[in-house]
Amino acid sequence: MLNPIAALLIEILEIYKWIVIAAVIVSWLVAFNVINTYNNFVRTLLRILTALTEPVFAPIRRILPAMGGLDLSPIVVFLLIWFLQYTITYVSFRYGL
Repeated sequence: MLNPIAALLIEILEIYKWIVIAAVIVSWLVAFNVINTYNNFVRTLLRILTALTEPVFAPIRRILPAMGGLDLSPIVVFLLIWFLQYTITYVSFRYGL
């Protein structure tokens, strides 16, 4: 059985994964002019997603340059989240925390 604190941390990381997915999809929709950025709801959504993802993406972007306009920071974030989830689960089961 998983420790409740470990389960909470894993669930928070899972929710953050969905936030990253939403940020990526919305950025594509804006880039391809599918959604109108002058719409108040869209503008608010963009601000929220930027505020939630930029503090994590920015340090990764400084280290990992864009490759031909392709931003790889969401992929790195997914790998980090996977690693953290796996580590939390392993430590929780291994050491009974």
